[in-house]
Amino acid sequence: MSDIVDVLQLGKLPTEAPMLTLLFGAVSLLYATVGQAGGTAFLAVMAFASFPSNEMRPTALLLNIVAATYSTWLFNRGSLVDWAKLRPLLLASLPTALVGGFIVLDERIYNAVTGIVLFLAAAILAFRRARDGEPDRPTPLWGAIIVGAAVGFVSGLTGVGGGVFLAPILIALHWASPKQTAALSSPFILANSAVG
Repeated sequence: MSDIVDVLQLGKLPTEAPMLTLLFGAVSLLYATVGQAGGTAFLAVMAFASFPSNEMRPTALLLNIVAATYSTWLFNRGSLVDWAKLRPLLLASLPTALVGGFIVLDERIYNAVTGIVLFLAAAILAFRRARDGEPDRPTPLWGAIIVGAAVGFVSGLTGVGGGVFLAPILIALHWASPKQTAALSSPFILANSAVG
């Protein structure tokens, strides 16, 4: 954070700033089209740019808030967000995202935990693909509470909004179609990023 203050005081920007700005903008645009905010990509770009880990989490969450606000507005304007289905997920995730956000991990542990949970999310999607035309199963209340709490904690711990963890679970459990999952993920990411 002191680097940002130094840059502002000196009136100079690092030579990487324009490229990082373009990358963050492109990531936000691409991810927002599918109901995500881009927290994982923001973290990857920052890791390649050698950001300190203690600056990565708050920066990714702030960028998530911007991207998720826009996509939430779009999905809500189109009446695509099922607020009744989202409510128990959100109510369970917000307190645990806050708790996860207060935990500061050592840089090596943070990188390992983030890598493992992203790998698990990718594995869920790879092995449990949604079938077109298969109806959604009803979302059990306790299931939604457990999933929301777990995803909220992991999202607060890693510094992402949680959509990358929530979406594969919703699809794998057939609680939502891919389109509905995108619409549910945006407000979930927005809320968790704001408290995480």
